[in-house]
Amino acid sequence: MKKINIAIDGPSAAGKSTIAKRLGAKLGYVHLDTGAMYRCTALKCVREGISLSDEQAVCDMLKQTKIELTPEGGVFMDGEDVSTAIRTDEISLAASKVSAHKNVRSDLVARQQEMAKAKGFIMDGRDIGTVVLKDAEVKIFMTASARARAERRYKQNIEKGIPTSDVETIAEEIRQRDYDDTHRANSPLRKADDAVEIDTSDMSIEEVVERIYQLAEPFLLKEE
Repeated sequence: MKKINIAIDGPSAAGKSTIAKRLGAKLGYVHLDTGAMYRCTALKCVREGISLSDEQAVCDMLKQTKIELTPEGGVFMDGEDVSTAIRTDEISLAASKVSAHKNVRSDLVARQQEMAKAKGFIMDGRDIGTVVLKDAEVKIFMTASARARAERRYKQNIEKGIPTSDVETIAEEIRQRDYDDTHRANSPLRKADDAVEIDTSDMSIEEVVERIYQLAEPFLLKEE
């Protein structure tokens, strides 16, 4: 089968990473969770007391930071496994703030584009189809209601033992992040013109994976 790249965009907690991982396993592709890179940046800022609004300080820190995403879904920062540490509600909101900086995005986008050159990647985030992988063969814009996303995030946090707020508080944080992500000056969250929108509010993980696979299949079967 021909190797392609698949871009999945959408708001926070829409299930992008979960779907990308399942789809990656089905296709034998590598899932690149770009949101994890912004979360790593935020985590290091919080740990080192760097102001999230100080773009230059964040960029200087980032130059000294190594972020690795493994094919198995692990996230490593400077050699430390931070897969769980970056998933707290605090780091989620902090990630939205650092991702608003143009130069932070430029640094991480360049890293993401370099990774995806070989093809065979599923990349998810906020601006994959519009900025990072404009030439991706398949582009998905995945969304869901704030309530549905909050319930998923709450359940996920409980299952993973991550400290969590109640569903209504999470829903309000998600609405705030949606606003921040869609109104930022640099690479705001928006659907690419050639992306297919999928509302996952009432869909199972398996149904979403199958839907994207059906969209990808014509490209996979094309002759080299």
